[in-house]
Amino acid sequence: MVVIDLKGEEVVAELGDRAKFVATDVTDEAGVTEALDVAESLGPVRINVNCAGIGNAIKTLSKNGAFPLDGFRKVVEVNLIGTFNVIRLSAERIAKTEPLKNEERGVIINTASVAAFDGQIGQAAYSASKGGVVGMTLPIARDLSRELIRVCTIAPGLFKTPLLGSLPEEAQKSLGQQVPHPARLGDPDEYGALAVHIIENPMLNGEVIRLDGAIRMAPR
Repeated sequence: MVVIDLKGEEVVAELGDRAKFVATDVTDEAGVTEALDVAESLGPVRINVNCAGIGNAIKTLSKNGAFPLDGFRKVVEVNLIGTFNVIRLSAERIAKTEPLKNEERGVIINTASVAAFDGQIGQAAYSASKGGVVGMTLPIARDLSRELIRVCTIAPGLFKTPLLGSLPEEAQKSLGQQVPHPARLGDPDEYGALAVHIIENPMLNGEVIRLDGAIRMAPR
């Protein structure tokens, strides 16, 4: 396993010898290519899980004026273009592998967000970027079908990521209570379990799966 990120030392430390960390900006073609070279040195590239995600909370028009275009562009650049960059380069590697016994070469899993469907006030950039990930899932799955590569997207709700996990316990509990059932923040292991199921289920392809406990976000 190779972890491609700007910050990934802690994750690799937890995984031990099973993983290597390559500090890479997902929007950098040369950097991602180098990271995939490292991955290939460990064995055939068959699985790519994309989790790139940054955001901001800026209204289209506020008392400070119009949304700064650079701020919008940066979020889309990382979340959407960065994801596509890794998809296209990893697909090229996966397509060169020999098909497995189940007649497929590999699986690509992307990460969107419920914000792609229920964007809140101040989430124009984030929702646009994650909506783009949702929108490209099916056409990319169709593009890669002849290469025997499946593509799916997970759209998580409120999860205990480093961002939310850094909030006070009371704030985390309050956010979790917004989820119909289970009324708590999602656990990263639950995301992992779904990713594993997608990999193991050959009929899951071109699909976007909401992993959100039935939450539908309010405007604010």
